[in-house]
Order: sequence, then structure tokens, then C-alpha cells
Amino acid sequence: MPPRWPRQPTRQDPDYRRLEDRINFAVHVAAFIAVNSGLWFFHTLNPAWAPWVSRVTLPWLAVLVGHGVYIFAIADYTPTPLSPTDPDPNGES
Repeated sequence: MPPRWPRQPTRQDPDYRRLEDRINFAVHVAAFIAVNSGLWFFHTLNPAWAPWVSRVTLPWLAVLVGHGVYIFAIADYTPTPLSPTDPDPNGES
């Protein structure tokens, strides 16, 4: 059974934004693992096929680590107050 969000999901909701960012990070980690494991597998079979594998893996890993540091240490998920010019978020008059 899929998880249910207890209220209308919006990007302004800090809890939803935190969950969305962490899921996005998990997808990026999965893509990194899948692509790099395939590249290194074929590189091990025939090193001449892709001599550039390490030049792809290391920068991508650095970007992934930076993404993780931002998500888990830097990102601020405190609720932002609505400005007086914003319409009512509930759609009520």
C-alpha cells in the first residue's frame, strides 16, 4: 500500500519539501550506483572500451556528496510565513 500524505502536498509545506528532497536524493544515489556499476563492469571486462570511467565517476561522486551535504546539513526547512499579498493558501475568501 502506498504511503499517504495527511494533507494536501505543496512545496510550501516544510515536511513535504524535506521528504521530496530526500526521495530525490535517493533516486540520484540509485542512478549513480546503477550507471557506475555497469560502467565499471564493462571497464573490467575490456579496459580499452572506456578508459574515461574514472573521469566520470569521481566528479559525479563529488556532486552526489555535495547534494547529500546540502540535503542533510544545509537545507533549511523552517516554514516561511506568507506575505500579505499572497492569496489564502486554502482557497477560501
